[in-house]
Amino acid sequence: MDKEPVIESSGNVFADLGFTPEEATLLTMRAELMARLRETIAERGWTQIQAAEHLGIGQSRVSDLVRGKWDKFSLDMLVTLATRAGRRVELTAA
Repeated sequence: MDKEPVIESSGNVFADLGFTPEEATLLTMRAELMARLRETIAERGWTQIQAAEHLGIGQSRVSDLVRGKWDKFSLDMLVTLATRAGRRVELTAA
């Protein structure tokens, strides 16, 4: 039985999947913001309806957020939602 070669990760799953460095960076930022928003909703014990009220969006959008449908949210929208949730958003360059 032949084993598949193990390829070391670059540290960015999106880059490993073949996205350009620019796309990989944006996708990583979006994924990170979505994860923090999901954490905030869970930590505060919000229902999707309560989260929708706090974030100023519809419940179906909260559902998309919780389910990780990253393609439905721009980076701008995620920054807006994180700010509405009381999170501080910072950008640090490495």
